[in-house]
Amino acid sequence: MHNQDRRRLDPNALGWCIALALSAAPGIALAQDAAAEPDQRKPSATLETVTVTAQKRVEDERKVPAAISVVGEQQLESQHVTQLSDLNGYLPAMTIDDGGTPGQTSVSLRGIPTLGPSAVVAAYIDDTPLGSSGNLARSGAFLLDLLPYDIERVEVLRGPQGTLYGASAMGGLLKYVLKDPDLDAHEGRAGVGVSNVKGADGTGWNARASVNAPLIPGKLALRASFANEFTPGWVDNHFSGRQGINDTHQRSGLASVLWQPNDDVRLKVTALHQRIDADDNSLVTLDALTLQPSFGRDATGKPVRERFEKQVDYLAATLNWDLQWADFVSATSYSKTDLLQVNDLSKTYGPVIPAILGEPEGRSVFPLTLGLKKWTQEFRLASKSEGPVEWLLGAFYTHERSTNHQSASSESLAGVPTALDPLLVADLPSSYREHALFGNLTYKFSERFDVTAGLRYASNDQSFKQIISAGSLADVGVTPGASSEEVVTYLLGSRWHLSDDDMLYLRVASGYRPGGPNIALPGVPPTVDADSLVNYELGWKSLLLDGRASIDLAAYRIDWEDMQLSASTPNGLSYFANAGSARSEGIELTSAFKLTPNLLVGFNASYTDAKLRDQADSLGGAAGDRLPGIPKWTMAATADYNFALPAGMSGHVGGSYHWLGERKSNVDSNPQAVSLASSGQLNLNADVSKGRWTLRLYVRNLTDNRDYSAISPVFNGITGDLREWQAVRLQPRTVGLEFDVWF
Repeated sequence: MHNQDRRRLDPNALGWCIALALSAAPGIALAQDAAAEPDQRKPSATLETVTVTAQKRVEDERKVPAAISVVGEQQLESQHVTQLSDLNGYLPAMTIDDGGTPGQTSVSLRGIPTLGPSAVVAAYIDDTPLGSSGNLARSGAFLLDLLPYDIERVEVLRGPQGTLYGASAMGGLLKYVLKDPDLDAHEGRAGVGVSNVKGADGTGWNARASVNAPLIPGKLALRASFANEFTPGWVDNHFSGRQGINDTHQRSGLASVLWQPNDDVRLKVTALHQRIDADDNSLVTLDALTLQPSFGRDATGKPVRERFEKQVDYLAATLNWDLQWADFVSATSYSKTDLLQVNDLSKTYGPVIPAILGEPEGRSVFPLTLGLKKWTQEFRLASKSEGPVEWLLGAFYTHERSTNHQSASSESLAGVPTALDPLLVADLPSSYREHALFGNLTYKFSERFDVTAGLRYASNDQSFKQIISAGSLADVGVTPGASSEEVVTYLLGSRWHLSDDDMLYLRVASGYRPGGPNIALPGVPPTVDADSLVNYELGWKSLLLDGRASIDLAAYRIDWEDMQLSASTPNGLSYFANAGSARSEGIELTSAFKLTPNLLVGFNASYTDAKLRDQADSLGGAAGDRLPGIPKWTMAATADYNFALPAGMSGHVGGSYHWLGERKSNVDSNPQAVSLASSGQLNLNADVSKGRWTLRLYVRNLTDNRDYSAISPVFNGITGDLREWQAVRLQPRTVGLEFDVWF
């Protein structure tokens, strides 16, 4: 209900030595598309083919009539990507909001920000979704954020994917594609690493291992992996005297079994465990009037430790059956997500104590506990690609049960409860059931020209209870709520192959985000409506210079209706609302150039103009205001160079530069809107390999850019006055050394 979201290493020793070594790199890196044993890296004179499953078929990315980006395993490793926010600005028209720890993450694509409690970008692992479709589980602020070890690639589809992927894919899709077990090869890998974060109170470290074992060669295999990442904290708390408060631990375990009794049948069973433990977040405190640091650049002064914990347990089984005349897929999953976010609301509710009791201002602890259990089942039947007609039919079902427990305390600064304690104790259990039927049909008029139409019908039923068991912020009692809705989404598209290497496409697609029961508060509607959008897109994909260069261009317009967003009562309780419409228009560029067999460079850019079309009272916005958090421009340059070294060794150097343009924390007309300056980050990496080992060096944020990536106001719960700002800065320069061995 509430609207909130020591082991020291000398930086002048390891850090600067590695940084100077890497600064000799001739460019910025776009790494290879797949990680392999170091002695298997062989230069190619042409760009490699990237295979994706964007349309629920295995296809060459260059033949897919939609905007899609792929981040391969080697790119993730070389740049030491450990969370989604590390990719902010890397892909066109994609912005990632960081709440101060891994896992407190929201993603916007093509200018569609997460203004409400649920996500606008769907998250998948292979063929199955994770995260809630309902509002009360607050998926919008906690998108799936895996520690990406033993992951084959990350696919990002820009624009609505409502026909094939359904609810909450209105902005696009984020898909983690896991590695399949190898039925024939025994292999293993292990690695360790250390890192230094400038100004941190300790040394970072990581450890990882993976193994692949054919149990019955050619028929049954097991793949298992484990990764452990520790990032030391760099933010100090002047109230408690603690240094480096935001230590973060990420753990990931993965196991897959693949059974292939014959050439026609494949069954893959996957189990995944992911856990994030953050002692505190990296939010720093800024003065309410000047926006200058109140306690120092990397410091806060809060009386409450804002812990964050998130655990995801996931089990999936996917059956692929070649029926000769068609391909059948059954994808089943069960996931369990548990989350704890402790919030310090002392600046908001601390003034209640002197106002009512006449005692000194105290503190207020607000722990938010979320739980989600989700079952999904999808059946698909897809035609073969031969012939003039291609079709796909599918059925989808999900059943979700979520818990949402909130409480707000009233305590002295020493933690002693006052006479007002508790201010609130609330539970919001809910359920969500959805049934959907979907399909698409492609007719090939010739080898050069085809037309596609798709349709999805979905119905959902939701229920919840609002249980207020104590407190003065809301009336004590039990209030039930329920909703039902039916939604149809569609796809119309065409594709022209101008040549074997050039393709034009036109795409019109719709998407939606489910509505549902609302928080029971005076004057608040009992339900919130679904919001929806339509995307109009023209794209061009070209492979040039005999396969040594590629260019993807896309221009789009998105019309967004009945926008869902969060609104607040005067005493800080939040609810859901619909507010008018918006439009986002833009252009995206993705390019890659193989300048030599050993040198690959790339350049990505996007322009986005996302504005309100109507007045939005809940945002304090007027028609023509820019949508919050969306930069007009993003750019990324990358390069990757491989070379031979003496004694049978091979080398690689590279890096990337990501840049985000200026954006605002809120819509233009809101008096609390603050501009976030344009910001860039330079990352470098290098490695040396011989035989079955690799030694890797990396630097993230070489120039130690400390610009703000997010900022939000904090108000007095009695008067409504602005008391301070809380902001997230880019992580300080991080220098690391890693060693991997294959066996």
